[in-house]
Amino acid sequence: MFTIKHEILIVDDQPGICLLLKDVFTNEGYDVMLAHTGTEALEKISEHSFDLIMLDYHLPILSGHEILQQMIKKKMIIPVILMSGLIENIQADFSDENITIEIVAKPFNLKEIIGLVKSMIN
Repeated sequence: MFTIKHEILIVDDQPGICLLLKDVFTNEGYDVMLAHTGTEALEKISEHSFDLIMLDYHLPILSGHEILQQMIKKKMIIPVILMSGLIENIQADFSDENITIEIVAKPFNLKEIIGLVKSMIN
């Protein structure tokens, strides 16, 4: 039986978070790619077709906000989970845009984030 593996891009400048999420979602049956900078993320988004992007909001140089603005400008319709320690004002930034965004506070509960990923991809 042939099954399609869904692809997730995880973007975070903290290597520990990237490796943890990669291990978790690889074990859940997803193909996972990592990016540690906003520039690297945009390159991978342009080159690959992802089913979901897990994006740290506060990245150095090119922030998660700027990555989302580029995706919106290029009409890239990819669901995004924004991860941030400070989530209060983020939702308002994108309330009028045609993009599916869920915001998750760091530190996050792994069981909850696994459920969120599954619901957003399916």
